Amino acid sequence: MNLRTFSILTILIFSATPGIAQEVKPLTLQEAVSMSIKNSKQLKVSEARINEALAQAKEASQARLPDLKLSGSYLRLNSAKLNMKFGSPGDSSSQGGTKIPSVNQAIYGSANFSIPIFAGGKIKYGIESAKLLAEAAKLDADNNQQSVILNTTKAYVNLYKAFEEVILVKENLNSSRSRDSNFANLEQNGLLARNDLLKSQLQTSNIELALLSAENDFKMATISMNLLLGLPEADSLVIDTGFVHHLPETANFADYENAALQNRADVKAAELRKKATEAGIKIAKAEAYPNIGFTAGYIAADIPKVLSVTNAVNAGIGIQYNLANIWKSNTRLKQAEAKKSESIAMQEMLNDEIRLNINHDYQFYLLSLKRIDVYEKALIQANENFRITNNKYMNSLVTLTDLLDADVARLQAKINISSARADAVLAYNKLLQTAGLLDAGK
Repeated sequence: MNLRTFSILTILIFSATPGIAQEVKPLTLQEAVSMSIKNSKQLKVSEARINEALAQAKEASQARLPDLKLSGSYLRLNSAKLNMKFGSPGDSSSQGGTKIPSVNQAIYGSANFSIPIFAGGKIKYGIESAKLLAEAAKLDADNNQQSVILNTTKAYVNLYKAFEEVILVKENLNSSRSRDSNFANLEQNGLLARNDLLKSQLQTSNIELALLSAENDFKMATISMNLLLGLPEADSLVIDTGFVHHLPETANFADYENAALQNRADVKAAELRKKATEAGIKIAKAEAYPNIGFTAGYIAADIPKVLSVTNAVNAGIGIQYNLANIWKSNTRLKQAEAKKSESIAMQEMLNDEIRLNINHDYQFYLLSLKRIDVYEKALIQANENFRITNNKYMNSLVTLTDLLDADVARLQAKINISSARADAVLAYNKLLQTAGLLDAGK
């Protein structure tokens, strides 16, 4: 067990919430991404929307299938008066002297079968539009998955930065306490002014407060990560700190831009929605055509003592056309054309936004790499400055304040380089997400 692993376990043990059973779980960035995809509530919503779109596509396809409707009724009548009007003039059976049966009930049933033959293309283009929208919903889910991956990476980076700050502040606190112990011995032997000892102890108190704040930030970052991954809030996470040392070189800017315009799920979804509006225009134009279908039916009825109907079968071709289309403007067509214009404008806005974001994220990643170089030099300078200042203080050439300032500067330099490396990892993943290249395997 190396020193850093021991420090991790120490932090986890002492930061445990009293009275709550905890599990210490090792967690790499890749594992965090996989778990967040599996437990993401956002992706569950996307999955529900995909199922809804697929159901709508299936409903549109079923418009081609025949309809078969069955209906039947039993009627109870209240002293119905029956007057037969269809008897011949000389037929006495229809006259008042003939006893008319009492009708108090009736039963009838029917079966109707119909299948569309021609609908002007409404069914065909309705199916096409529904399938395009279903594919767009799947692409929306892919885009949401990339957002989930990036959010998980961001949470993991924040957890790493909080952890590193705890480690570094702890190391600085141990160094400060050791200095206080040495200064206390010197003060007792009359070799150090009381004021210098108090300054050093005050510095230690400030570091202790900084540690409390850092440990609280680490606890909150752990809780946030647990909720994101669907883990119990009380679980402690042992993160893999090696991910910050894998920073790939960037490709050409044009490669990222072309990848974004070709591979991004939201770009593909926008193109599919534009095609769906084109299908909507065709559906609206189909309003000008008649609907033709094959129909067939069967009817049976029974009125006791009066009438019985069986084998009443009918079949034929039905035509339906709304003559109002001659003088009414096709507002559905205008709406469909307006939706197409809107989708084209939205697509152009999306492309402009992508180009801007690619430029921003590409430059920001380059800036992140340069910051690492600067902070590495600053850390070397801070360590050397502390070494020289400490030697000067031991020779009474500088004040204790100068030494303590050098110590704070060294701690801040360590924190800066740690944060810069983590921020660079996040910046690179943001660039991949903007280019549509971020997936669970990255």
